[in-house]
Amino acid sequence: SNDWSMIGLQSGFAIANGIVTATIVGGILPILEHLFKITTDISWLEASDLNHPLLKRMTIEAPGTYHHSLVVANLAEAAAEGIGANGTLCRVCSYFHDVGKLVKPDYFTENMNFERNPHDDLAPTMSALIIIAHVKEGVDLALKHNLSGRIIDIIQEHHGTSLVYYFYKRALQQQEDARAGGKIMKMREDDIPEVSEENFRYAGPKPQTKESAIISLADMVESASRSLEKPTPQKIEQLVTDLIAQRIADKQLDECDLTLAELRIIAERFRFTLMTMLHTRIAYPKPETKTTSSRDDGLRPDVMASTKKPDTAPPISAA
Repeated sequence: SNDWSMIGLQSGFAIANGIVTATIVGGILPILEHLFKITTDISWLEASDLNHPLLKRMTIEAPGTYHHSLVVANLAEAAAEGIGANGTLCRVCSYFHDVGKLVKPDYFTENMNFERNPHDDLAPTMSALIIIAHVKEGVDLALKHNLSGRIIDIIQEHHGTSLVYYFYKRALQQQEDARAGGKIMKMREDDIPEVSEENFRYAGPKPQTKESAIISLADMVESASRSLEKPTPQKIEQLVTDLIAQRIADKQLDECDLTLAELRIIAERFRFTLMTMLHTRIAYPKPETKTTSSRDDGLRPDVMASTKKPDTAPPISAA
């Protein structure tokens, strides 16, 4: 009888201890995180809820950006886990890295309906300003919604000081045309504005942590992968390798502590994840048929329905 009483008493204490511990930890954890400016994995898991007001807005106002962010989250999480970085942090921060595009969603390729390209009516410098501004606008929205400081850092860093290459090249072409006689724009030699590369670069800072660098790379790789026609394992591998090499050459990874060995693992995780996601698009040989259309020969099945893309539209990876 005494033994059973003791077992019952100890069980009661164990249950009470669990309840009290859970209550104390749940109540004190946010305070400790605020005091020490850290975010625990528990909080990151809570923040991964896709019902956040900003993400719900994105599904309606910028659905292309929303889908892009989900794919970046998959790429970044897989790469982070491959090198022992914080995969949950990468997933959550990827969800929010492009929230600034909510301010002018139609100016970003993934949200364009291709009936009209708003950049057609703008000078390249103005287009670049709109593209670059999504970083600052993202920070403003994140602050307004009390998002974590790590999320805000990654919003600021995910483009580093990289070049908005499409509009920079467009500005150079317009400058060259003006000096050659002005087929695009007619103006006197003295009135032709100089094109400064600095005006077409993001303000930075460059990625400061492994997680920030991974999201920066995943963002670039996902955007570029959407422009692949008939993706194959070789094309995907070459794309990933080239893009990471470009970021290294542009010194965008100089301020984070990623090693070359880790970059190789990240590239392999990107390649594998993209292959998994794009496997339904991989082009396989088809039996010849009598009714073939030469116009659609080079198109992926998922873009056949939207081929009226204006000639002047920026490439998928412009932003």
